[in-house]
Amino acid sequence: MMPVDQFPKVSIITPSFNQAAFLEQTMLSVLNQGYPNLEYMVVDGGSTDGSVDIIRKYSDRLAWWVSEKDAGQADAINKGFARASGEIIGWLNSDDLYQPGAVVSAVIALQSDPNLALVYGNLLSIDGTGRVINVQRFGNWGLKDLMRFRIIGQPAVFMRRSALEKAGFLDLHYHFMLDTHLWLRVAQHGTMEHVNEIWACARFHENAKNVAKALEYAPETYQVLAWMQAQPVLRPLYLQDRSRIWAGYHLLAARYQLDGGDHYSALKSYLRCFLAYPPAVRPELHRVAYAAASLVVNPAALRRWYLQRKARQAQSSENQRLQSKASQAAPPTRKE
Repeated sequence: MMPVDQFPKVSIITPSFNQAAFLEQTMLSVLNQGYPNLEYMVVDGGSTDGSVDIIRKYSDRLAWWVSEKDAGQADAINKGFARASGEIIGWLNSDDLYQPGAVVSAVIALQSDPNLALVYGNLLSIDGTGRVINVQRFGNWGLKDLMRFRIIGQPAVFMRRSALEKAGFLDLHYHFMLDTHLWLRVAQHGTMEHVNEIWACARFHENAKNVAKALEYAPETYQVLAWMQAQPVLRPLYLQDRSRIWAGYHLLAARYQLDGGDHYSALKSYLRCFLAYPPAVRPELHRVAYAAASLVVNPAALRRWYLQRKARQAQSSENQRLQSKASQAAPPTRKE
């Protein structure tokens, strides 16, 4: 095996606050990656739920950890960024998980092209119990796609530190779209590449902000849109692609409004998306139908049916993926 220092160092930061129910699983998904040159840091915001005991349990395997009051998620992550010494950096929230082999796959991708600023994989959405409820697959997108609010899965993103330092750390003014705002800046300092593998699990549970505060995402998405128009590099691209960017904004707003239970506002956003750029709505017609039906049918019952159906489809897809992976890994049968 090569000496450890011949593997590029990878720094992973986990911000946490009162997530004891999930924190140990998250930490083990990082520590058990098996990557020989891993720098792992946990930045806790002064938890009182037993999280600190969990962190102490693995402290001998951490490069650094702290538990102290902070100014929120972005502040905690930035503390880790400031201490990170790896060539490659990622962050994993304290209720999310890495899939086995994610780190080494990201390293291979980034090492294949020195012009890459970030790489990203696919995601499984899981609930509080770890049950797969959705599979999020992305495309090979670039800066223009990010400007159209094509979201990439934050837990499955790894950045080159040099690009992050040029872009600057997370902006503390953002609480919901902080990752999208960062990707837009990092992608100005290199290219992006999608790796069609599942690298992480994003957990959706009742206390997760993308569930509990879904309706707060749309206003902050608008702030990103307004910020874009004032950026010297992004403004010319915005002017060339204005209709599709606005369509992407309305489409993303509709998704969050739908997730937050505001079906009427979601329908209005879908209409605005259609008026801005009609083809953008086509992939979301099932969501449009769901939003419309929720106005005349018991929305809670309809939502349960919709989520259960999506979870069954996701679980079936994941089972097929695992079976395929197992069959590829199995040794060939010997012919007599």
